[in-house]
Amino acid sequence: MPNYVNIGKLVATFGVQGEMILKHNLGKKTGLKGMTVFFLEDLPGSFLPYFPLQLKIKNETEIFILIDGIDSKEKASAFLQQRVWVTDDVGKKFAAATAPISLLGFIASDNGNDLGEVLEVIEQPHQLMCRIQYGKNDQILIPINEQSLVKIDKRNKKLVLDLPDGLIEAQL
Repeated sequence: MPNYVNIGKLVATFGVQGEMILKHNLGKKTGLKGMTVFFLEDLPGSFLPYFPLQLKIKNETEIFILIDGIDSKEKASAFLQQRVWVTDDVGKKFAAATAPISLLGFIASDNGNDLGEVLEVIEQPHQLMCRIQYGKNDQILIPINEQSLVKIDKRNKKLVLDLPDGLIEAQL
């Protein structure tokens, strides 16, 4: 089963032909040229494929998208606020090297101890949150901000952190 990466959200309709606006967090202006499929989460962990017919750059963070089978504003409205997912290889292809989404797959460590792999990067207004695979069966959320981030080691794919005492234990 592939790993999926959230690249943004469908935020508005445009026109009357079913076109929508995808607000993405890829960190650079892109038209997603060559993307043939993306996914919307039907149920938690269950992704349905959708096929873009047309993709056009609107601005630095938004793309006009027309999806196969969605041909009216009313049909498009049903998809608003849904998060858009792609496979992680597609996400890495389109993401800027400096974009937070590029941290996917990094190993987070706290004071020299590896915590686990970064599975998802959640952008919030004042900080980032990383969902980390902690051990075999647990996942934790870690804030990435000026206080917790020590260094990003791109060569070794490590996210070096200094986390507050008790943060991990409180989530288990």
